[in-house]
Amino acid sequence: MVLTYGVILAGGSGKRFWPLSRIDNPKQFLKLTSDKTMLEETVLRIKPLISLDNIRVVAGETMSEQILSAADYLEDKHILTEPQGRNTCLAIGLAAVHLAKEDPNAVMVVLSADHLIRPAEKLLKIIEDGCQIAKSKDMLITIGISPTRPETAYGYVKLGEEYATELESSVFHVAAFAEKPKAVVAQEYYYSRKYLWNSGMFVWSAQSILDAIAGCQPEMSALLLSYSKTIGTGKETEARRELYEKAPSISIDYAILEVATNVLAMKADIVWDDVGSWNALERYKEMDGDNNVLIGENVMLDTYETTIYNDSDGIIAALGISDLVIVRSNDITLVAHKSKLDGIKALLNKIGEDENKRRYL
Repeated sequence: MVLTYGVILAGGSGKRFWPLSRIDNPKQFLKLTSDKTMLEETVLRIKPLISLDNIRVVAGETMSEQILSAADYLEDKHILTEPQGRNTCLAIGLAAVHLAKEDPNAVMVVLSADHLIRPAEKLLKIIEDGCQIAKSKDMLITIGISPTRPETAYGYVKLGEEYATELESSVFHVAAFAEKPKAVVAQEYYYSRKYLWNSGMFVWSAQSILDAIAGCQPEMSALLLSYSKTIGTGKETEARRELYEKAPSISIDYAILEVATNVLAMKADIVWDDVGSWNALERYKEMDGDNNVLIGENVMLDTYETTIYNDSDGIIAALGISDLVIVRSNDITLVAHKSKLDGIKALLNKIGEDENKRRYL
């Protein structure tokens, strides 16, 4: 019997949602899209297809308590901790060697912990079809989203020939992967109908992705193989630390998918958002008559196209402003123009330069 496992990548820092997202409380533990944390939303979304016992969460080693608090039905055995962040290829490789050791026929469904997806039922059907392919074919499957706008913040997947299958889902060979485009190029992609958004969701067998890593990233493969021999022994913790010190930091896209020849794309006509910055709230939160997104206590006058998020005591009062994001969270207030939100990481770097202010990161 071939079992399916859910691998949830929860190691991101979510800096673009600062100050709500902090080092000790990153984005995946925030309740941005519902009354549940984004991590819990992800677990519950996949639960109808994959049993909780087959869920694995890959995250930083300091996050275990938060994961168990955010999803109290998970246990320590469901968490694979990373000594340090080394990008998605190693995170996926770590999960793959553990699953292959436990179940040589394991099929992996790789998901991000902090995405908005609706309706879940449509995604589950696509994943189910993808698992059918992965169980019998040595294929690497990426789930692409049908674009709803020319978007410059996402990478793209160019579709090639249709892949012959009797499944309901639309499946294609991948012609190419494309980086985040300029606005003009994003429009070309959108209107061509030959491109999908690269969602960062994948389906493959544990053995297929390990074989791909061996073929495309031999250095990482050798390190993973060496580490796998220590799983379940007293040497595992130290071996994992050594693995993360030596392995290259590279994304699964660069390391494998852009190089491998056995890559398929499954087309998903769903609502999907990586909820990448404060501007994303406009896409799924209700606005008032002046196109303001208002969360928490506030008083507005002559204020337009502004997002206010207040999770602290007291109110935020705004007068005669437009196109701003104002966030009050505990001991920090952020005021930023919407067009400058890409600079939050630079702002955090500046804060980090002052030893007395690093506690605000």
